[in-house]
Amino acid sequence: MEINRIGWIRTDFPAKFGIPRQSGLVEDLAGTVVFEAKYRNPDAFRGLEEFSHIWLVWEFSESARDKWQPMVRPPRLGGNIRKGVFATRSPFRPNPIGLSCVRLERIEMHPEYGPVLHVRGADLMDGTPILDIKPYVPHADSHPEAEGGFASRHKENRLEVEFPEELEKKVPEHKRKALRGVLANDPRPAYQNDPERIYGFGFAGLEVRFTVREGLLTVCEVVPQG
Repeated sequence: MEINRIGWIRTDFPAKFGIPRQSGLVEDLAGTVVFEAKYRNPDAFRGLEEFSHIWLVWEFSESARDKWQPMVRPPRLGGNIRKGVFATRSPFRPNPIGLSCVRLERIEMHPEYGPVLHVRGADLMDGTPILDIKPYVPHADSHPEAEGGFASRHKENRLEVEFPEELEKKVPEHKRKALRGVLANDPRPAYQNDPERIYGFGFAGLEVRFTVREGLLTVCEVVPQG
C-alpha cells in the first residue's frame, strides 16, 4: 500500500517539546494546512466549509523507526509504567500515523497555494506531513459515555501561570492566550519535576523558558530563537 502526503501543517512549534499532548487542549493554537500542488483542486474541498471540525490524519515524521515494540512507556504515567502500544497514542507504532480533531475556522483561497485550511487546537509540530482530511461528524464521532481507560485516571494537571508583564510583551499579542494555554497544560514530561530546572521550548519564533514549583509555572525568559 502506498500512502502519499497530501500537504503539511504550519504551526508555532519548531520542535516536539511544548506541543500539547492531545488536540483540542489549547483551542487558541492556530495552524494552517497547505496542500501539495496536485491536491489543490478547489472541487476536492467543496462542502467542507459546512463542518465546524475536521480530522487530520498525519505522519509522526520525527518518530518513525524501522522496528516497533509491543509495549511502550506513556510519559503521562511517569515513563516507568508499560502499556500495550495499541492502548496508547504513542508515536512509536508499527505505522507512524497520528489522528487529531481540530476546529476548522475557514478555508482560504490563496493566490499561490490554492485552498488553505485555517484550524485551531492542533497538537502538531510545524511541517508535519498531512496524509488525509476527514470531516468530524458529531452524531457518529462523539461518544460522551465512552470509557477513557487509564488516560481518564491521569488527566492533564493544569498549572497556575505567572508570566511577568515585561516578558509577555515580547510575545505577539494575538499569540499570548495560546501560549498561556500551552504553559498551563504543563509541557514537561510527567517524570521531570525538578523545581530548580529551567525548561524551554520554541514558540512562534521565540524561546520560552520557565520553572515549575509546587503547581506554579513561572516564565523567566523570552528570547528570539537562534
